[in-house]
Amino acid sequence: MNKPIKIKNTDFSYIISLIEESRAKAFYKVNEELVILYFKVGEIVSDKVNAGKWGEQTVNELAAYIENKYPELKGFNRRGLYRMKQFYETYSNPEFESTALTYLQNTEKNAQNNLLKLLTQIQWSSHLHIMSKAKTKEEKLFYIVKASSEKWSVRETERQLNSACYERTILADKNVATALTQIHPNLFKDPYIFEFLNLPDIYSEKDLEKALILNLQKFILEIGKDFTYMGNQYRLQVGNKDYYTDLLFFHRNLQCLVLFELKIEEFSPEALGKLNFYLEALDRNVKRQHEKPSIGVLLCKGKDNEVVEYAMAKNMSKALIADYETKLIPRNILETKLQQLAEYFSEKKPLKT
Repeated sequence: MNKPIKIKNTDFSYIISLIEESRAKAFYKVNEELVILYFKVGEIVSDKVNAGKWGEQTVNELAAYIENKYPELKGFNRRGLYRMKQFYETYSNPEFESTALTYLQNTEKNAQNNLLKLLTQIQWSSHLHIMSKAKTKEEKLFYIVKASSEKWSVRETERQLNSACYERTILADKNVATALTQIHPNLFKDPYIFEFLNLPDIYSEKDLEKALILNLQKFILEIGKDFTYMGNQYRLQVGNKDYYTDLLFFHRNLQCLVLFELKIEEFSPEALGKLNFYLEALDRNVKRQHEKPSIGVLLCKGKDNEVVEYAMAKNMSKALIADYETKLIPRNILETKLQQLAEYFSEKKPLKT
């Protein structure tokens, strides 16, 4: 009698991983073809309408013709055709093309005519959200690049737009230490939005830390997918004493440790001193030889930007001081804050509170 063949779970897992990889590739290939199709259809509709050859009635007739020919196709109604027209006109605009190609040439070797390729990297529904909510060409490009590089879902893209990720990232760039300004741009934000925590009105730093750990996946989506979680209350031994950090990560792209320290009160210079102490201990005792110096992010419940500027003026460690909010901030408030901050750094005017 033949003995039963023993099959390891790892064999099953490997086959499942192959299936999932193949399905993902098929999905992205289909999406790529759809985006190219919508771009080309949008080009035809735009050329005909702008040349006066087609009017609204003709577009309606085209939608009816496609529906009659291919009733199973979705998205080719009148509204959908005008969205394709908008899609083509938005991203074939010479100003946008120039901005995008400059970015591509700075980030990819021999990058030429890769704009359409970049557009195919995110889902059509994400494009619709970006076109409707992002105002400037820089903002649109920011969300396209982020959605592509971070592999945002449609829902996550919508959340980042609603939470004004673009404005928050620019605000963060103005509040980083001198030593941090040379690293990868558009990586950190200010403020961070943790609306998913469902914290009570009054909470402690332990409550905040515990809530973030319980919602770790959403927290990583907010800070960026290149972050790998290493632990909380990470022990650092200096001299004869033990010190415990809040949330420690490793960033794969930057190849360095990133420490998030949590405060439930407004920023104080003393907190920056403690953060610098932790960064020095990480670099001496935890960082590996091939890794780059550690980065610290001090998350505070509010800050006075003038106090931050003074504290960071001669600070040479890689540190960022950022606000966090437990509720979504209206976009217009962030836009006003960004304008005030720009005026402050250009003219040294006191910020309004």
